[in-house]
Amino acid sequence: MAYSLIFPGQGSQEVGMGREFLDNFAVAREIFEIADDALGYKLSEIILEGPEEELKKTENAQPAIMTVSIAIFETMRRELGFEFEPKCVAGHSLGEYTALVAAGTLSLEDGVKLVHVRGKLMQDAVPLGRGAMAAILGLDKEVISNICEEASSFGVCEPANYNAPGQIVISGEKEAVDKAVEIAKEKGARRAVPLKVSAPFHCSLMKPVAEKLKKEFEKYEWSTPRWPLIANVSGEIEHDVEEIQNSLYHQTYMPVLWSVSVEKMAEMGITAFVEIGAGAVLSGLVKRTLKGAKTIAVSSPKEVETLKEFISLEE
Repeated sequence: MAYSLIFPGQGSQEVGMGREFLDNFAVAREIFEIADDALGYKLSEIILEGPEEELKKTENAQPAIMTVSIAIFETMRRELGFEFEPKCVAGHSLGEYTALVAAGTLSLEDGVKLVHVRGKLMQDAVPLGRGAMAAILGLDKEVISNICEEASSFGVCEPANYNAPGQIVISGEKEAVDKAVEIAKEKGARRAVPLKVSAPFHCSLMKPVAEKLKKEFEKYEWSTPRWPLIANVSGEIEHDVEEIQNSLYHQTYMPVLWSVSVEKMAEMGITAFVEIGAGAVLSGLVKRTLKGAKTIAVSSPKEVETLKEFISLEE
């Protein structure tokens, strides 16, 4: 059975995530220590003990989610003997960077440092309170595009995440996003709700972040991924390091085409999706996008035990 590995993005964090792996597996403890040493502060304490407000800070949440996902991935690979041979890897926003660490394009040390900087740049790009994001459910993408255009007379307002059919997130300046939410409700959206986020991700307000990130990329060593990446910005297969860096640059201020990426994986013959990390958000989005898709979210050792029954890891 052909499968892909998928990695969650920001918003999946919770205090205590990964604790069962840390308590039971030496490899997981090693991964947490590598992240702490790379960052020069005790990220592991923030992950395990909080406080929640500290973990939710973008500069902490991004390396924290990556660390937990890689701790689970490496525990499965190195202690539990899983011979991963996915047809491809993918991740939602931040998760795309985690996918590249799992695929060997970046080391964990470089990965956590890079996303820590990414998170800080994103947070600092727009003054707190000026930006906003909102989830709109039950309207198609053309209608939402028109809503954003109508609301843009109040400021920047753009589609940010095409998560699944009927589930799109918009991003931009608060007044414009609030107006878009109002219009969406008038147009019959099932739900249109502001999100509790600290910055307006994946919109043109993040363009200055992309420019700074591009320079940051030069500080790290990049390798060709051992498995193809399905890129957020295009929903297409990428192998080449230069292409991947270019996609990550554009991903900063362009929409995440998650549903397009899932459809691309289905076209490749993938019928099973293994989500590695905290929560099960991506598994839910996959099921909404592909009827009959098999998914499993691995966030605890108990779920690892059921994985072999779920999927044959032999191609």
